[in-house]
Amino acid sequence: MISRIDLRGAALPEGSALRDLLPRAEFDVEAALEKVRPICEGVRHHGAAAVIDYGEKFDGVRVASLRVPAEELTRALDELDPAVRAALEESIRRARMVHRDQRRTTHTTQVVPGGTVTEKWIPVERVGLYVPGGRSVYPSSVVMNVVPAQEAGVEGIAVSSPPQKEFGGLPHPTILAACALLGVDEVYAAGGAQAVAMFAYGTEDAGSTAGDEPGCAPVNLVTGPGNIYVAAAKRLLKGRIGIDAEAGPTEIAILADSTADPVHVAADLISQAEHDPMAASVLVTDSEELAEATEAELKTQVAASKHVDDRIVPALAGRQSAIVLVNGLADGLKVVDAYGAEHLEIQTADAAAVADRVRNAGAIFVGPWAPVSLGDYCAGSNHVLPTGGCACHSSGLSVQSFLRGVHIVDYTRDALADVAHHVVTLAEAEDLPAHGAAIKARFGWKVPESK
Repeated sequence: MISRIDLRGAALPEGSALRDLLPRAEFDVEAALEKVRPICEGVRHHGAAAVIDYGEKFDGVRVASLRVPAEELTRALDELDPAVRAALEESIRRARMVHRDQRRTTHTTQVVPGGTVTEKWIPVERVGLYVPGGRSVYPSSVVMNVVPAQEAGVEGIAVSSPPQKEFGGLPHPTILAACALLGVDEVYAAGGAQAVAMFAYGTEDAGSTAGDEPGCAPVNLVTGPGNIYVAAAKRLLKGRIGIDAEAGPTEIAILADSTADPVHVAADLISQAEHDPMAASVLVTDSEELAEATEAELKTQVAASKHVDDRIVPALAGRQSAIVLVNGLADGLKVVDAYGAEHLEIQTADAAAVADRVRNAGAIFVGPWAPVSLGDYCAGSNHVLPTGGCACHSSGLSVQSFLRGVHIVDYTRDALADVAHHVVTLAEAEDLPAHGAAIKARFGWKVPESK
């Protein structure tokens, strides 16, 4: 059901050589670019009509209007299962606690008397938040995208999720209810690359057959996970819009030793495998006994699971999943750092100390009582995280994702005079004399002497 990679014995290779030994899903965004290019161009030139046409083609339903009516948002919330509403409210509450503490404050540094540089944090003006709607429904992704944007102070927030034939062309009602809970009233029934293009280019109207609804205004930033075509559209349109990341298949890596419970380990590997046939489940351990016990547990627990044949078994059996055997904990840390997992669980003795030694992970879950599922919903952390090894250079979604740091430079005449000769010298060293002239012009074309 799941393969093994045995790295015991010889010393581990370094860098890319080690990464090449580890399991990883194939996710060729470059190949998908040519498929999404005409879609994005169609939306650019034909606006809402193109988004509606592509929705009919790819989602199997033709909507009369892209913009979800306000009364549908209200209805979805009114009809929401009370238990689901309570769970979403708690998820929102915890996420707000964590993300509110991430907000940065303006800071001024006095470089010299009369010379200051202030870093001011300004929220992005308008964002488009994408919520997937394929094999599963993800109201939790609404929470994880909207909460940090709101806590950053973003004024314009639009959410888009694919239209569902089962619900008359509306996004899933639980997604609509989550938007209503968060006070987001600009929601669109659009999915895939066409939704990203809609956010990037905007539409003249929202797709109403009457043509009397306001359009989707272009956004500055698009965030949220999606399939390979969403990732490709993000790559194609990056520059016109900012993006959070090109999200690939979800991943879990578990670093475990002989103290780990194989029941927990197997359950957590399965929890990610049920997302998608391309989901990656990786166990890194120095305990062959744990590896064998986990394999036995996988057989038992998979048999009792849902989504077995279409998701879990293909994911666990795929090239992206494996049990990796290592010589010891030190080698295990090298492996998980090389892998750079989206989600990394530490199930070892003294797990907190081991977690502190990890360099590369989207999020780290410490010990037996902090499974990835907790982070997906109610830990307070964000579950929009870097995939495909990008955790070695990128962070998950946070309040910072929606903020821009702007430097404000304020110098008096005396403060500029004190450093003028250095500026002119560096300008001339770079053969940019006009840069120096901009300084000289302020002092009658004579560079002041340093005090």
